[in-house]
Amino acid sequence: MNDFLRLTKALADENRVRLLLALRGGELCACQLTELLQLAPSTVSKHLFLLKHAGLLEARKEGRWIHFKLAADGAPVAVREAIDWVRKSLGRSPVAQADARTLKIILKQDPTELCKRQCCR
Repeated sequence: MNDFLRLTKALADENRVRLLLALRGGELCACQLTELLQLAPSTVSKHLFLLKHAGLLEARKEGRWIHFKLAADGAPVAVREAIDWVRKSLGRSPVAQADARTLKIILKQDPTELCKRQCCR
């Protein structure tokens, strides 16, 4: 029951769903995700924590950066089905398409510079 509740809670926020959709293209660092959402780093961090805690994301640390990606094939069935459901239901939504365009611009930027800008907002 607790796993189900963590999963549904994680999916019950537009910003967290946007993060899942942004990560369907592959791994991104927290600063890139923060830039996409245009929220405070602490807010994005909380969203990422809830997604990771629900099993929807995996994270790895590299130096000062934390990289996130969608849960791998070894994740529980409910997690894989939830990710697939989000992709199928919202992958072509106007918000997801706008985020994909913005993400293309973000990926051309130096992550170090993104991080510096976010620290000084």
